[in-house]
Amino acid sequence: SFQAGVNENDFYDGAWCAGRNDPYQWIEVDARRLTKFTGVITQGRNSLWSSNWVTSYRVLVSNDSHAWTVVKNESGDVIFEGNSEKEIPVLNMLPVPLVARYIRINPRSWFEEGSICMRLEILGCPLPDPNNYYHRRNEMTTTDNLDFKHHNYKEMRQLMKTVNKMCPNITRIYNIGKSNQGLKLYAVEISDNPGEHEVGEPEFRYIAGAHGNEVLGRELILLLMQFMCQEYLAGNPRIVHLIEDTRIHLLPSVNPDGYDKAYKAGSELGGWSLGRWTQDGIDINNNFPDLNSLLWDSEDQKKNKRKVPNHHIPIPDWYLSENATVAVETRAIIAWMEKIPFVLGGNLQGGELVVAYPYDMVRSMWKTQDYTPTPDDHVFRWLAYSYASTHRLMTDARRRACHTEDFQKEDGTVNGASWHTVAGSINDFSYLHTNCFELSIYVGCDKYPHESELPEEWENNRESLIVFMEQVHRGIKGIVKDIHGKGIPNAIISVEGVNHDIRTGSDGDYWRLLNPGDYVVAVRAEGYTAATKACEVGYDMGATQCDFTISKTNLARIKEIMRKFGKQPVSLSMRRLRQRARQWRQR
Repeated sequence: SFQAGVNENDFYDGAWCAGRNDPYQWIEVDARRLTKFTGVITQGRNSLWSSNWVTSYRVLVSNDSHAWTVVKNESGDVIFEGNSEKEIPVLNMLPVPLVARYIRINPRSWFEEGSICMRLEILGCPLPDPNNYYHRRNEMTTTDNLDFKHHNYKEMRQLMKTVNKMCPNITRIYNIGKSNQGLKLYAVEISDNPGEHEVGEPEFRYIAGAHGNEVLGRELILLLMQFMCQEYLAGNPRIVHLIEDTRIHLLPSVNPDGYDKAYKAGSELGGWSLGRWTQDGIDINNNFPDLNSLLWDSEDQKKNKRKVPNHHIPIPDWYLSENATVAVETRAIIAWMEKIPFVLGGNLQGGELVVAYPYDMVRSMWKTQDYTPTPDDHVFRWLAYSYASTHRLMTDARRRACHTEDFQKEDGTVNGASWHTVAGSINDFSYLHTNCFELSIYVGCDKYPHESELPEEWENNRESLIVFMEQVHRGIKGIVKDIHGKGIPNAIISVEGVNHDIRTGSDGDYWRLLNPGDYVVAVRAEGYTAATKACEVGYDMGATQCDFTISKTNLARIKEIMRKFGKQPVSLSMRRLRQRARQWRQR
């Protein structure tokens, strides 16, 4: 069930539409091999403005596309009942399954105030063709022994327990909060020391299912946790290395309430949007605070009294108030993002095959699509390309586009704002409020693929899912300490020429994603003297170590002495202290 594009004035957008409105129109599907056809699902045209749907139709089958047989029952040609509005999918099973190569749908009646337009899905099973080597070769199989099925909430929980039992030393199950309906939002952590942040070790996250009906991401994350556990036990050096050097968090279902609705309708009858929103009707993906406007307004007004920082922008008070329209799921994600020092994240979505990177919001007020780069545009483009280029189809020029857009010209990647603008996206919020670079990964055209397609989808995405995690080790990392060797939290790390800073974690450790090159890096912290050094990022994997030791400023030392001695007389008079400080500065 595809969706309309942005240009609603294109008559052929959002559905197949016949050239004329008469009972002789048809749409034909070539299955390219003998197939046992069992049923047809139809919807009207996806459109905001117009109303078009087919109310009844005949079905015909053929082996050569010349001689056609109409589907009949004992009383003659079957007229199938179609749709009564444009969105709800209607399923019609054939009276008996029919074997053929071609199938035609012939609309007989349609909504009188509209035209003949429909979306359809044909149900059937391809028959084995022993003579056709090409088809056999193209059928994807996987050698991974994983649980390829759609998991409801209970089964997902059970699968996590199974993985945890198989790999107790490297996994931990925890939850980040509850959904509107009280379902816990479970995550699995994979690390060689689960449960704790190791100094110097970066943290990574995958989340999926913010739209509950985009279920492929959820299953890919469940497959990924099984795969990593199995490969770790088998001693696969690449996976062992990744687990020992990274703390990985996998959150397969951000919106379990929405998933529940989609799961009950199933792959065929879910439609494009059933289960997309939370129980209280909120789209989690763009339910985050819009910090872009705060930053851009501050940059545009040069004489602004209150400068907005270029990173770690605080959440505005209105958003934190109880009566703001914010989903409990969104608040749980924000608390999680603030608590854990994530460096890189991917949120898996569905219905398209592309990696979208921030900004997701257009800067100019009058446009709905406009390339809006972050100061880290080169890094984001590399991160997006690292996923897209290792996916089996994303950068394949021969593949059919999912909908109206073709993302080939940018190698399967797109700047979110140049695609369609949204305010308050998780990617923009993550970038402007935390240290974490987050991208949206659209993992497949079909939001809810059949169970039988999961092995192929796993093969399509497996390498990319691993490569993208490995990118957390690209750039520079280090620890900022004082002269006694104690880590300094909340120190600001700046890279010359990039107007976006990050901060050190509670142990004084930091990670800064950067492409290969030479950089001048500066660190500053309240009460300490600033320091600068040159750091080089090479092409090999593994971040360049770039540590800083900084000392307290004289003023900070004086304040410390004053606090230490409290009201006791200090041997040096304040005046002499000030005089000394002045002399120090003049040196």
